[in-house]
Amino acid sequence: MIEENKTRHVRSEINVAQDALEESAILFEKGLIRGAISRLYYFLFHMIRALLASKGLEPKSHDGVERLFSLHFVKEGIFDPSDAKVLAVLMKYRSNADYKPEYVFTNEDYIEYKEKAGLFSEKIKTFLKEKGYLED
Repeated sequence: MIEENKTRHVRSEINVAQDALEESAILFEKGLIRGAISRLYYFLFHMIRALLASKGLEPKSHDGVERLFSLHFVKEGIFDPSDAKVLAVLMKYRSNADYKPEYVFTNEDYIEYKEKAGLFSEKIKTFLKEKGYLED
């Protein structure tokens, strides 16, 4: 992937991530916790896809996003293993929200992981700014 395409791909993923975050907040405000959790996962999913795009990586699946992030960013010491855990928990939550109607989420689940996803997102943005993919 040429640099211009990487930049365009990074910015597209960031835009989709921001939409997912806004959707998540709206659903939470309406008391629709399952949907809010699911959209929160997609916020982080697209932020990480932006990160991966900065290295020319284009995962084809949710598991691929998790695997490539761990391989290229956690194993390399760029991001902390605790960041990978946030992704893993939100991935599990999204699956439960979408496929396990008996699973119960609380407002606290959403609030806790919104904060963690937000902190993780800021690390991603800092990295992308340092590499020249985002402006201040």
